[in-house]
Amino acid sequence: MDVSNQNLPYTAGDVVYVIYRNPHTQSVANVQEAAVVKNPENPEELALFLYETYYPLSDDLAVYNSEEEAEQIYNQSFGDL
Repeated sequence: MDVSNQNLPYTAGDVVYVIYRNPHTQSVANVQEAAVVKNPENPEELALFLYETYYPLSDDLAVYNSEEEAEQIYNQSFGDL
């Protein structure tokens, strides 16, 4: 059974890419691979698993299906990698 958050087009097990800002140095951002998983606090919802941390998956996150797509958006927003 697939779980979903507000009709987001992801299922547990998907690999996606996000633009992630370093929480310690906000001026540093990079494209990072993340896994879509069931939220351990609420198995009926999805989360992103990134850097050993779960992040609720929502429309507020910029999530990309390919690394190339994420890098293109990163370059448009932050300059060349």
